[in-house]
Formats: sequence, C-alpha cells, structure tokens
Amino acid sequence: MRARIKTYSIEIISYYTGYVILVVALLMLLPIFTSLVTGEWVPMVDFIISFEVSLIVGLSMILAGRRTKWRSSEFQWKHGFVIAALSWIVLMFLCALPYWFSGHMKSFLDACFDVMSGFTTTGLALTQDLDHISKGLNMWRHILTFIGGQGMIVLALTFLTKGIGGGYKMYVGEGKDIELVPNIKDTAKHIWRISIVYLIIGTTSLWLVGILIGLNPVSAFFHGLFIFASSWSTGGFAPNTQNIMYYHSALYENVTMVLFILGSLNFGLHYAVWQGKRSEIVKNIETQSFFVTSFLACVLALFGMEKLNIYPDVMSDFRRIIYNILSAHTTTGFGSVYARQFALEWGDFGVGIMIIVMLIGGSACSTAGGFKGLRVGIVFKGLIMDVRKLLTSERSMKVYKFHHIKNRVLEDNIIKSSAVIILCYIITFTIGTILGTYHGYTIMDSAFETASVTGNVGLSIGVTTTSMPAIMKIYYIIAMYLGRLEFLSAFALIGYIGGGVKKLCKNLLKR
Repeated sequence: MRARIKTYSIEIISYYTGYVILVVALLMLLPIFTSLVTGEWVPMVDFIISFEVSLIVGLSMILAGRRTKWRSSEFQWKHGFVIAALSWIVLMFLCALPYWFSGHMKSFLDACFDVMSGFTTTGLALTQDLDHISKGLNMWRHILTFIGGQGMIVLALTFLTKGIGGGYKMYVGEGKDIELVPNIKDTAKHIWRISIVYLIIGTTSLWLVGILIGLNPVSAFFHGLFIFASSWSTGGFAPNTQNIMYYHSALYENVTMVLFILGSLNFGLHYAVWQGKRSEIVKNIETQSFFVTSFLACVLALFGMEKLNIYPDVMSDFRRIIYNILSAHTTTGFGSVYARQFALEWGDFGVGIMIIVMLIGGSACSTAGGFKGLRVGIVFKGLIMDVRKLLTSERSMKVYKFHHIKNRVLEDNIIKSSAVIILCYIITFTIGTILGTYHGYTIMDSAFETASVTGNVGLSIGVTTTSMPAIMKIYYIIAMYLGRLEFLSAFALIGYIGGGVKKLCKNLLKR
C-alpha cells in the first residue's frame, strides 16, 4: 500500500510538472515570431531548438505521469508544493538554453542565473553586451520576468484546473494565498485579466512618452513593452545596460514609478478596488504598512543625503533618492544611479536604509518580493496586542483584528507563521552576507547585494558580475528562488527528495 501511494505521488508530480513546463515552453513562440519579423535568423533557430527540447521534456513528464490511473482526490498539499518548487528548477534549465545559445553568456551557470533572476522578478543580470542582444532574446528576458511576476503556476492553472482537485494547492505552493473568487481557475483568470489591462495601459503610456522624448515609434513601442513588463512585475530588467537612466527623462521615471507601485500591491486589493471597494486602499493593513515604511525611509534618506550634500536641488533629490528608495521598497530594482554610486556617494546610512526597505518588500500575493507588508503589519500588530494584554485585566477577552481585504482575527498562529517566514528571510540574508564577506567584499557591499537577491529586488552595488565566485552565483540563485517561493515549497521539495533518498538507502542496506 505504501509503495502504491509513493507511485501515485511520483505520477501526480510528474504529470502536472510536465504540464507547467509545456505551457511555459509555448511562450517561446513569441520570441520565435519576434525574430522572424525582425529578420534575426540565428536567434530564431536558437529558440526553435530550445522550444523542441522543452516540448520533449514536458511531454515526457506528462506521459510518465499518465501510466497510472489516479484520482484528483489523491492530490495532496505536498504534491502542490513540490510541483511548484520542481517546476521552477526544471524551467530554469530549459529557459536558459536560448541565453546559452546566444553567445552572450560566459557560462551556462550565468544563463541559469539570469533566468532565475527573471522568474523571481529580481532583475540582476550577467548577460554580456546587453545593448546589442537580439530583439528575440530581449523579448524572452522580459517575458520571463512578466510571467514570473504573475507566476508560472498561475499561468498553467488558467488552462489546467478543469477537473483538478489540487489547483489551489499548486497556487499556494507558488507563494500566493488570496482567492479573488471561490474558483481557483477563475482566480487565475482574474489575475491575468488585471495584468493584461495594465499591460495595455502601461505599454501605451510608455510608448507615447518614448516618442515624446525622441525614440522612433517602433523602438518606443519595444522599450515601452519591455519597461512595462519589468515595472508591473517589479522585475528591474531593462533593454539597455544603463537601465532607467538610458531615457534621461523625469516623465519616463514617473510613469514607471506609478506602474511599479501598482505592481507591488496585492492582486486581491486590485480586484477589490475594481469591484468598487475603494476604501480598501486606506483600510488594508498592507497599504498602511507600505505608506508608513516608505514615508519613513524616504524622509530618513533625504535627511541623510542632505548632510552629505550630494544632490543640488529638490528635483535631483526626487529622481535620485525617492525613486531609488521606492524602487527598492517595491522590489522593482530600477536604478537611477550607477551601482557604485550607492557605495561611494550614499554612505553607510543611505545604504543601510536601502537594505532595510529591500528586505521589507511589497505586498503578499503581488509581483513583489521581500518579507511583505502583510507580515510586517501582522507582527507589529501582534507586538502591540501582547503589550496591551499585559496592561489589561486577565478577565478581558478582547478579540484583536486586522483588515486585509476583509476583517480577520489576529490569532497567535498567524503571528507565528509570519514571524517564521521573516526569520527565514533574515537567515538567508545573513548567510549570504557572510559568504560575500568571506570572498573579500566589504560587509556593506555584501549586505546590500544579499538583501537585493533575497528580497528579489535587483539593485546592485557592484558585486554581481561575471567575475564573482561561482559559489556566490549559486547561492544567489538559491536565495532568489527561496525568497520568491517564500521557502515552504522549497522545503517541501527538499523533504520529499530526502524522504526518497532515505528510503532508497534503507532498501540498499537491507540487501
């Protein structure tokens, strides 16, 4: 019986992981079409080969999972979490193939780094000669960050949840827990509907601004599309090495700021506002938390920069300080200053503020990374609740609540789970900082870069380069992966594999 359950588990995981791979692989048709239209024949062949390899892997896993007849009722929580975690790893290798074939990567590890950076909407890049890569590859980079923001599982669920009992378990496994409507398939559709509406509005706005600042209409469209994908997904990728500085436009920066703040908000909040519940913007614990932390961070940074007398006027303060603070806080990673300027001009105080806001991050069930405002708000309210309990009579039975889309009871288990996830982020951040310091980087540089990868931000202080040690690249990939999936799915995968290895060892010893 135990062997039968184990077989079913493997079949279920293989089947649905294969489907997720197949759905994402179909997205390669977009850069293939882009390369065809722009006459980039070599990149087109690269994507065709990558597409065929991905199809073979996906279909093989689906066929392997169909060998046993299992019921959807046998789909357990562990299956959903393992499928989410495993899909991301397999897709990282498959989606890295076009990067590697392009000749713009120094190693396959670097290609995997850029793919995971895109999937997790981090935005750090090791791509060489970024200014001269093909339109198809640039399209692929921004497709990955756009899809990664919404989630590969969310994309797959749009097509796969009919008749599937484990759809919600896969959805939660990707670090999301808000159901916009009771049906998980409709929830996935609503998430994509929201994103597509903003895609049209955001791309059009950036396209018009691009023309206004001197880009030709075709170039302005591609730039608008790519920058929107990174803004909305709080991803930080840009089609040029200079990132947002390439445009030399305060208007362009302001439009992206609006988009990445919107992208960092909970999809449940977007849906509630679309349903006419505009008061949610003020009542929601996440927007309250974001307003308080971003306001404090901006004020402190402005005072800190004023002492250093770096920027000459208010406009410079807004474009160089406020923009970068909000970009970091929303985990977008667009930078309006060069990487080493953080270290050489901002000082330890400014860098420290950036580290804190990068770790805090945006909203839960959004495209943003970090602790999430929801957890910060819950832990803070939990602390206040404990203090009030100490100061009131033991006979008092007051129920403490918080508002997140609806009123919820502030229970100890909610506070505990939020604190545990925050602790996991802090441990990941600490290990990465120690690793960077061990390899010769200063502690502030190491802390800044590790906060960026752990919070899925993408701003760099100059550590992330092709010349950094391979062990740091691997750790940064792991940190981005853990931060985006919020640890639980990765832990489930490790536990599942560990259990299988343990059982195998026992069987070998018995023989």
